[in-house]
Amino acid sequence: MSRRTTGRGRRGRVVDPARTAVSAVVLGAAVLSPGLVASGSPAALLRVPLEAAAALLVLAVLPWRPVRRVAAGVLALLFVLTILSAALDRGFTSTVGIRFNPITGWPELRDGFGVLRDSTGSTAAFGILIALVLASVAATIVIGLSLLRLDGVGRRHRRQAAFGAGAVVAAWAVVGLVGAQVVPGQPIAATDAIGTIVSRSDQAAGTAHSEAAFDGAQAKDPFSAVPSSDLLAGLTGKDVIVAFIESYGQVAVQNSSFSPGVDRVLKQGDAQLAADGYSERSAFLTSPTFGGISWLAHSTLQTGQWIDSQQRYDKVTSGSRFTLSDAFGKAGWRTLSDVPSDSKPWPVGKSFYHFGTELNSENVGYRGPRFSYAKIPDQYTWSYLQKTELSKPHTPLMAEVDFVSSHTPWTPLPHLVPWPAIGDGSVFDPQPAEGLAPKTVWQDPHHVQQLYGQSIEYSMSSLFSFVHTFDDPNLVLVVLGDHQPATEVSGEGANHDVPISIISKDPGVLDRISSWNWQPSMLPSPSAPVWRMDDFRDRFLTAYDRARVRRP
Repeated sequence: MSRRTTGRGRRGRVVDPARTAVSAVVLGAAVLSPGLVASGSPAALLRVPLEAAAALLVLAVLPWRPVRRVAAGVLALLFVLTILSAALDRGFTSTVGIRFNPITGWPELRDGFGVLRDSTGSTAAFGILIALVLASVAATIVIGLSLLRLDGVGRRHRRQAAFGAGAVVAAWAVVGLVGAQVVPGQPIAATDAIGTIVSRSDQAAGTAHSEAAFDGAQAKDPFSAVPSSDLLAGLTGKDVIVAFIESYGQVAVQNSSFSPGVDRVLKQGDAQLAADGYSERSAFLTSPTFGGISWLAHSTLQTGQWIDSQQRYDKVTSGSRFTLSDAFGKAGWRTLSDVPSDSKPWPVGKSFYHFGTELNSENVGYRGPRFSYAKIPDQYTWSYLQKTELSKPHTPLMAEVDFVSSHTPWTPLPHLVPWPAIGDGSVFDPQPAEGLAPKTVWQDPHHVQQLYGQSIEYSMSSLFSFVHTFDDPNLVLVVLGDHQPATEVSGEGANHDVPISIISKDPGVLDRISSWNWQPSMLPSPSAPVWRMDDFRDRFLTAYDRARVRRP
């Protein structure tokens, strides 16, 4: 019996310290993981976490075991939530250039799941979601048990525990005072969980304030009361096309490995426009979105409000804000939208934007191939617009058109064909097979960047070829990007700026915007003006309004 007892004691002396060590590692990893996720560097784990000592201190002052168990569970859940928060921030920053907002970001998270479901299938997507939930639950349990284990050890060895906790706090204070870092931006004196909680609290307060200001601004719109005879009088008789070039960002034209190719196309376009008697003015707009969610940019340009979340978009499009398309419709233009990526009517196209005609991939007679995301190549979109709208006697037209050939994944890409050969689009049939599949291209970031540049070259070449081939003295083009491409192309920390140009043959059209100081080229220089995208609507309506209404 004594030998059995001795054996158990020996196993206990080995197992108990091992369990304690594992518990300490689990707790340390839990409180340091937000920094690991944020930086992407394992070195972020080589830091001193204040939250670990604080959590054990909380448990130490609770006298009743049931209360300690509940507290351990709450603390463990809190640590898991900070890890998930960091993961969401990293995912949102790499794709749409902003942190996840727990107040307004849930619709975008839902949309992200929709993209995952579309790309992997419903079964796989829900499997991933279930696995994530189960992993979170398991992590909460393991961290909670680790806290209770360490608390129990501390209660049995109070002197050693107090010494250890004091050493951790002292070490944290010393490295905190000197500002030592292992990973740039990640101090050795770590407060990831506390920092996340404080940051989220500040974010929530800031969001509440900005949303209140946003709601108040919706009711103040002097342009909605401008008489129809005054609205857009400076564009009387003109066909106005607002052409959104997908993912056409500043990175396409400045300081990137692929910008020389795009710049060459733009300079050639400048020369061709000048030879044909056109002039242009260009600048930059700061988009409310990055890497995707294009409709936020479209609605910001249309409404003159900063719409940087799906929540704001839903709020605005369910109301009656006066839009650019409303202004043109009120002033006598026929209005049209063309969204080639859609396969069914756009819900807010009529209910909010009040477009008279809505085009999508199913009602433009296209019988050609799909180019990955892009269901219809840009040249066909231009051709259909010319054939069915612009070439016939018509009431002046205002159209918002999306050109999606430059949408990620940027492969395979179409190339230009003779305009008379376009027909129903079947002329494009051989082209997709001439390009590489996305899964091949996306193994090499450099290759992705080069194909992005080529996609912008194609989109802008289509535009210039259209203007040259179908010369129209009454055509006014507003050409702009919706957002910068994703981080794989734009790089970490890229801004949200996109080029914008206005093209016209009528000098009077550009004279109206002379005070803007935009540059006479399709290629804006680094010194070109930069406006927020929500400023454009009011300035545009003011410039072309007979009464020159000024923004209050």
